[in-house]
Amino acid sequence: MRDDRCRETPCDEDATFAANRARGRIRLAAALRSGATRRTAVYEEGSLRVRFPAPARPTAGLDAVLVNTAGGIAGGDTADIEVTVAAGADLRITTASAEKVYRSHGPAAAVAVRLAVGAGARLAWLPRETILFDRARLDRVIEVDLAADARLVLAEAVVLGRAGMDEVVTSGRLVDRWRVRRDGRLLHAEGLRLDGAVAARLAEPAVAAGGIALATLLTVPADEALVAAVQGGAVPLSGEAGASSWNGRSAVRFCAPDGDTLRRDLTAVLTVALAGALPPLWTN
Repeated sequence: MRDDRCRETPCDEDATFAANRARGRIRLAAALRSGATRRTAVYEEGSLRVRFPAPARPTAGLDAVLVNTAGGIAGGDTADIEVTVAAGADLRITTASAEKVYRSHGPAAAVAVRLAVGAGARLAWLPRETILFDRARLDRVIEVDLAADARLVLAEAVVLGRAGMDEVVTSGRLVDRWRVRRDGRLLHAEGLRLDGAVAARLAEPAVAAGGIALATLLTVPADEALVAAVQGGAVPLSGEAGASSWNGRSAVRFCAPDGDTLRRDLTAVLTVALAGALPPLWTN
């Protein structure tokens, strides 16, 4: 029986879901102080937090860990992340765990990431993988502004379903848009769109040949040694990967049959790209 209160106040499902969506925002700034990178501004709102684990040994760089207290992302949720790395600073950012995107009843979740890296500064953007469940819907935008001599390592991984639990993403939506500018000029642009029958599209030989785990690693400036290591087989890989450099940047593309394989491959390549160990939470 319909609640009489709905005659005066809408009691539809869409309004209920909209009222319970998670909203998260992070504003983080880091700068070089007395020879070490320190956080200079931190703003947290809603479901997002940022933490700074103590390093195992003294280092000039700073590690930051993003935490989503909502426990995942659902349709209609929003996340807004803005990071500024001042001149000469060195910042690595990861996440506390893999981010899960759950089934949506209609609206897409929206994630916006804006990264600014100053003169002579370095940023490594290394979130754990994003796991999409069946009928999940995610729209993501990543915008990066680099000074002319700034350095960037950016890695993003997406896993569609969890093979170990026999989960299959038959349908859903993933729209991913990247724009990287150096000294104000567009350096790199790419977009990924999977919408509708996702499993059927990934099964196509020219798309993923049945793979469900995808990743891209982008480095600016170009890292010829990394590309040579991947192309020459110096980095042991279980899935597929292709690497190339052009116009001042390098990219490594990964495709794997499951998330575990992708993580092993991405970890091996990132170890070369970073010339050292990854953040501890990344490899747990």
